[in-house]
Amino acid sequence: MRGIVYTGEDVEVTDQLSLGNPGPTEVRVAVGAAGVCHSDLSVINGTIPWKAPSVLGHEGAGVVEAVGSEVRSVKVGDHVVIATLASCGTCRACSTGHPTWCIKTLGNVSQPFTYKGEPASNFAATSVFAESTIVKEVQAVKISEEVPMTSACLIGCGVLTGVGAVLNRARVQAGETSAVFGVGGVGLNVIQGLRLAGASRIIAVDTLASKEGLARQFGATHFVDASTTDAVAAIRELVPPGPARVTGALGWTGGVNWSFDCVGHPAVLRNALDVLDWGGNALAIGIPPQGTEVAVDVNSLAYVDRGLLGCRYGSSRPHHDIPLMVELYLSGRLMLDELVTERRPLEGFREIVEDMEAGKLARGVLTF
Repeated sequence: MRGIVYTGEDVEVTDQLSLGNPGPTEVRVAVGAAGVCHSDLSVINGTIPWKAPSVLGHEGAGVVEAVGSEVRSVKVGDHVVIATLASCGTCRACSTGHPTWCIKTLGNVSQPFTYKGEPASNFAATSVFAESTIVKEVQAVKISEEVPMTSACLIGCGVLTGVGAVLNRARVQAGETSAVFGVGGVGLNVIQGLRLAGASRIIAVDTLASKEGLARQFGATHFVDASTTDAVAAIRELVPPGPARVTGALGWTGGVNWSFDCVGHPAVLRNALDVLDWGGNALAIGIPPQGTEVAVDVNSLAYVDRGLLGCRYGSSRPHHDIPLMVELYLSGRLMLDELVTERRPLEGFREIVEDMEAGKLARGVLTF
């Protein structure tokens, strides 16, 4: 079986993988397409420490090819999006509708693969950079066959993370204002989530001016080129204080109700905090190296109800949110096809990575 393996020092496209049969509560999926996400690259560059050897990939869709004896929600032949959340379904977090808080979704690495005859781990409970993978039943969410695999796969991470951050974690209200730092795959989905929510101003920020067209296509009302201007100052000019509001000892007024750091850099997160109006909130979505800290004057938060929120996987509930994303796509309200800017076979992985690092892609997709 072919796949992409992280060896501890690099990645290798190999045909020396094998995969067993699913256990009683597991599903084996023939992967149809897989998006390449920055989290995969973070394993390769060491930002996310991970055991080697392991099969990478965590944004995928495919067709069920075998199910365990206790599986009831999907059957052989079903088209599915694979969620990375291997939640238990029974703990307090799961039973109250917060599967991203389930402790079972962290540190549950298994070894369903063998690589050159030796055990190989999965990644993010998913491993979709392989012709087939095994996941828990709760991770395989049935979808309509009308959705192309190359579009459906993106729901599994980038779409849920971005749109979910807006609808689930921030719960942005119609008419509220926003700034989105980083116009990559996740940032574009934050932007279209804000469009769906009815945000009045959606200010996209990136250091690549070439991202403006995509940002506006997905719903941005303004674009700030952070390579040539002070992004904080530019956003303050776009969303100034009202006539009765002044700058005082507790910090300037004006700014956005919501900001989203989709980059994962402390300087960017600080910018996301600095553009908030009184009562505004910043969401930390991008993943920096472990131990990263950001400095902020606590008074500028405490006195005026500003906030900093973490957001894992769009605070998503996959069995609710994935069907919702499909419904929005089929009704023409959610853009998926437009996210796919490059398609390549497994052997083209490095080319996708190079184009990602050059800022040329919304999403690159591997096909099987």
